[in-house]
Amino acid sequence: MPHPQDRIAPSTSCEPGPRPLVRCNNAMELQRSPAPNYGPVVSTAAAADRVIETSIPARLDALPWSGFHTRVVLALGITWILDGLEVTLAGALSGALKQSPSLHFSNLDLGIANSAYLAGAVIGALGFGWLTDRIGRKKLFFITLALYLSATAATALSWDVASYALFRFLTGAGIGGEYTAINSTIQELVPARYRGWTDLVINGSFWIGAAMGAVAAIVLLDPAVIDPDFGWRLAYLIGAAIGLVVLLMRMWIPESPRWLMIHGRPDQAHAIVGEIERSVIGHDQDTSDGRFPRMRLRMRDHTPIREVVHTLFSVYRQRAMVGLVLMIAQAFFYNAIFFTFALVLTDFYGIRADHVGWYLLPFAAGNFLGPLLLGRLFDTLGRRAMIMFTYGASGLLLALSGYLFSIGVLSAQGQTIAWMVIFFFASPAASAAYLTVSETFPLEVRALAIAVFYAVGTGIGGVIGPALFGALIDTGSRTSVFAGYLLGAALMVAAAIVAWRYAVSAERKSLEEIARPLASME
Repeated sequence: MPHPQDRIAPSTSCEPGPRPLVRCNNAMELQRSPAPNYGPVVSTAAAADRVIETSIPARLDALPWSGFHTRVVLALGITWILDGLEVTLAGALSGALKQSPSLHFSNLDLGIANSAYLAGAVIGALGFGWLTDRIGRKKLFFITLALYLSATAATALSWDVASYALFRFLTGAGIGGEYTAINSTIQELVPARYRGWTDLVINGSFWIGAAMGAVAAIVLLDPAVIDPDFGWRLAYLIGAAIGLVVLLMRMWIPESPRWLMIHGRPDQAHAIVGEIERSVIGHDQDTSDGRFPRMRLRMRDHTPIREVVHTLFSVYRQRAMVGLVLMIAQAFFYNAIFFTFALVLTDFYGIRADHVGWYLLPFAAGNFLGPLLLGRLFDTLGRRAMIMFTYGASGLLLALSGYLFSIGVLSAQGQTIAWMVIFFFASPAASAAYLTVSETFPLEVRALAIAVFYAVGTGIGGVIGPALFGALIDTGSRTSVFAGYLLGAALMVAAAIVAWRYAVSAERKSLEEIARPLASME
């Protein structure tokens, strides 16, 4: 069906015009054609001076869940599985790297390599986050995945500390960039009423990768199965192989129509939405009856960095505060416990290092089941109530289990069950932090907002947490470790209070309703 376009011309005065006409000083003049309008309204001026009137966001949100959305989730959400695989392998393979006849890594070498991965993730998130908002989602999720799979494959070929640390840095940069490009793409393609559950489950799939990494380490580091010096290299190639398959899966995923309509390509945006509608419901949705809200946008080719900073920390400073609190609390909570998980089991419960992987499996199960089973409540009961509940429950349960640990009444199995229950709630809480920072800021700065809060949260919680808990565990005192648990619990409870007071009720709302695009003329 043809899609007649409205006509727009510059106007410098406010006065009535022929037919229904809108004119504003130094704005644009909109003349409606008599035919029903189904597509974007476009002028013929330069992109930065063009105005569109579109119902694309409403049309995307009106679609039912379909095979298209499932394929998007599978092709893009695999990122978190890869990250879980990488993080778990880094910890599980540390013993093999120290014993490798070709490398002979020390504890310091391993610490440098892990720090390089973290630094790469932070820098990659910031750099690629800026590019994602500037040149588009699709280009970036190809670039970042290509970087990840080539760097993790190169890690398997490392010949010394410097090469291993460099390849880990590049792998982290790819994963950090994936977070920004993928989160923003999924947010902009998934209908509003499914957005919370989808985002939480995808972020929770990190723990599928963690379980894969644990099993891979158990098998590939067994001397009876394979030479350990070759096994750790083969383990890293697993991630590269998965990444290559996913790269092919992403070929058919379209660019975000929401991004295209603002960045001077409304015709392409409309064509993509039409294709999605035909694949989901078999035909284009009819917009002639006015049931799809329309919005007017002034197109732009990019958003200046000063406008980004002003938007994040002035216009939306309360939302920025909520995002930072949630990200820092969950990053400290998660990294402090996860990165010292093996140390607690080996130092306080006498578990052999090569058996730690078996204890990781139930821990990973609790982390994935939490978002899977509780995720829908974020779309029904609402964001504020569920964020407060999951953060608060996580903190209180950690304080209780920490006390039981300090008085020595938990066995290794009991401690693992306690962690499994705690992270059943902590996992959706952590995922909700990513959901919050990705849906509560305007489209033009969404990817960079994710990057900034991820970088700050990871930089603070990811560095301080493991270092602090490592030092507390080295004291050999259960009371000292309990004090660390109390700190993590206090941060989560404080974040719960902040979320209940200041978080945005974004459930079932369109992204444009939650945060109007900077290009909006309304």
